[in-house]
Amino acid sequence: MNLKLILTGLLFAALWASASAAAKLGLRSAEPLVLFQVRFLAAGIIMLAYSFVVQKDRLPKGKEWRELTIFGSLNVTLYLSFFVLGIKEVAAGLGSLATATNPLFISILSAFWIGRQVKWAEWTAVLMGLAGVAVATYPLFQESYASPLGLFYLFLSMLSYSVGTIYYSNIDWKLSRTAINGWQVFIGGVIMLPLTVLMHKEPNHYDLNFTLSVLWLTLPVSVLAVQLWLYLLKADAVKASMFLFLCPIFGFIYSYFLLNEPITYHTFLGTALVIAGLYIGQREKTK
Repeated sequence: MNLKLILTGLLFAALWASASAAAKLGLRSAEPLVLFQVRFLAAGIIMLAYSFVVQKDRLPKGKEWRELTIFGSLNVTLYLSFFVLGIKEVAAGLGSLATATNPLFISILSAFWIGRQVKWAEWTAVLMGLAGVAVATYPLFQESYASPLGLFYLFLSMLSYSVGTIYYSNIDWKLSRTAINGWQVFIGGVIMLPLTVLMHKEPNHYDLNFTLSVLWLTLPVSVLAVQLWLYLLKADAVKASMFLFLCPIFGFIYSYFLLNEPITYHTFLGTALVIAGLYIGQREKTK
């Protein structure tokens, strides 16, 4: 693995893992869905502008609109709605750890999707990932840094994201990756709008904290990190997945230093179990 790929992968992991901490900071000023509503509409507009002005991409047509709407609903509307509701109830580091288990769920769901028998190594990887999250969660329950409802929301978000990923991989896309990403983010944000209005309860404060949170979630996370991920996938998909292992580690570092959330030996043990599960799952995928 060359130095450029390593540095790109490290930057991707550092940026991608920062989403949970940035969201927790933004939630101090605004409701969860409002925060992400603004983020995704802004990110969608930026990527679509780049798609049309720089890449000269065409508009979607025919069934492409339906495909983008389904993908955006799964990958943005449902995934992020459940995620922000969950992250409000749990520690930011735990949110990053749970998100890191997505590849494990994708491997199981994709096997059922194509009618393939799930291998023991894949079940083992998933069980280790779930056990890791459970171990890391245990002390957080006692200190009110996590709730069963929050974990349930995180599970639903991971399930939606995994189904969206499998759906995406089974579509013969004719649009560019930037156009697909821009449209699915924008459409997903628009679909989320009625839910955001319906669940509005408390006043939002559009202060500096809110602005910085949205800017960080929009540019470094939604735009730059996604583009880095696409670059890594194109360079070497197998090696790219290895950088996902670093996301939980970065996530707990951010939650400890930025949010003063606790790190215990349960955190280290749980993270180790998740990383081991990811390694087993990735090794099986490589075979």
